[in-house]
Formats: sequence, C-alpha cells, structure tokens
Amino acid sequence: MLPARFPADAFFVIAGPCVIEDDDLNFRVADHLARVAERVPGGIIFKASFDKANRSNLGAARGPGMDEGLAALARVRAHSGLPVLTDVHLPEQCAPAAQVADVLQIPAFLCRQSDLLAAAGATGKPVNVKKGQWMHPEGMRGAVAKVRAGKTTEVAVTERGTFFGYGDLVVDMRSFSRMRAASQAPVIFDGTHSVQQPGRGEGGSSGGSREFIAPLTYAAVAAGADGLFLETHPDPAHAPSDGPNMLPLESIGAVIDRALEIWSLCRR
Repeated sequence: MLPARFPADAFFVIAGPCVIEDDDLNFRVADHLARVAERVPGGIIFKASFDKANRSNLGAARGPGMDEGLAALARVRAHSGLPVLTDVHLPEQCAPAAQVADVLQIPAFLCRQSDLLAAAGATGKPVNVKKGQWMHPEGMRGAVAKVRAGKTTEVAVTERGTFFGYGDLVVDMRSFSRMRAASQAPVIFDGTHSVQQPGRGEGGSSGGSREFIAPLTYAAVAAGADGLFLETHPDPAHAPSDGPNMLPLESIGAVIDRALEIWSLCRR
C-alpha cells in the first residue's frame, strides 16, 4: 500500500519552485528538500508547475509545458526519491499528469470547476485543492465532494489567504478548523502565496511580502494546519515567477524545523 501523502497524524510539507526550470535547478532544490525531509515525519512532496496558466501579464513566464514538464518531474523523482506534485488546469491534463505525478493540485482560481475536479478525482491519485481567494472555508465542502466522487480517496484542502481590498490577502486563522470540519479533509497552509500581492509588483506582476512568510506559517500551524505548502528557490529575485513571495532555499529548513516544533507542541 502506498504511504498517505496527507497523513492525519504526521506533519508533512509540499515544497519546491513555483515553476519547473532546468534539471540543475530542479535537482538542487530537490536534493536540499530531501535532506530536510529526513526530519519531517510525514515527508516532503516536491512541487513545481509545468504551466502557470494564470499569470498577470500575457508575456509572463509560464513554464515548459506539459510534456517537457512532466518528463522533468519524472527525473526529479528518480534523482531525489521525493514524490512529486504539479498543478492541472484542464480536465484533459489530469490523466497524463497522473501517469507521472504522485499528487495532483487544483489551483485556487479553479477550485469550483466541476469537470476539472471530477477528472482529477477520476485518476485515483491524491488531490490537493486550493481554496479560492474569495471563498469562505465552508465553501470547500463542495469542491472536495466533487473530487471524492471519483476514485480518489485522499484529498486535502489548502488555505492561501482571502482577498482584502485591492492587491492584498489576509489569513483568517479560524479557517483551519472551519475548513477541516466542513470538508473532513486535512488542511494545508500555503505560507508563500498568502503573502502575495496580486498585480502590485513591478510592471503589473504580482508582488509579495516575504518577511511575513515565517510568522504566518508558525501562527497557522499553532491554529491547526496539518501541513505546509512553501515555494522556495535558490535565488528568488531571479525566479521566473512568484519570486517576491518565495522563501530562499537556504532558509526553508529553519522555517520547517520551527513549524514542526510548534506542531508537535500543539498536538501533544
């Protein structure tokens, strides 16, 4: 039997660069995360997207595409031994992505797309559904039910902040217990996208407040998050996308270690 990707009784992490890059970068990140994973009870899932289909600008970097991207993820798994996760944006992407990825992820903007959710569930692979930035926690009940209507039995939901005015997100710490009760699924905290500032970066791209990633992450774990989602890069300032709200690779281990201490203390 395959191990649970979203264990209820063991702290787990989803981490990696925003978008798939070249093998050197992917392997560097995966090797670092594999070392950190040795002290994470529920393990680390390597994440990277083959396509970022919701960029702010038409010319923004989107990734290598599905065929090349899935091949790169397969190489990451073979190289590092880590399970891998990627986003899917269209129903027809789910089956081929599931041939490679250990976990499929539904982006927040697409969490109400019934055909996409059903197609992801039909693969039988674990699915992580991100909560839309406009939705209340109980609104995720329907999204999870759509996934579970297929073959998938393992579903998680992710809190990534709620729109507040123009260009800012806030995290309601009540969301973790409310969303878990409504969906009957493990709840993950996306510590990096929650500090994103959509459309407020240079040239209309998304900005971010990286300095708030760690404190929000610790607060979310104390408030009941079961696991974490953290994007990371060796050089966030030069990452193709989401650089302002990514953790430097050298910092992610310390953040995860402190979060695990808090998780253990609160679950004791």
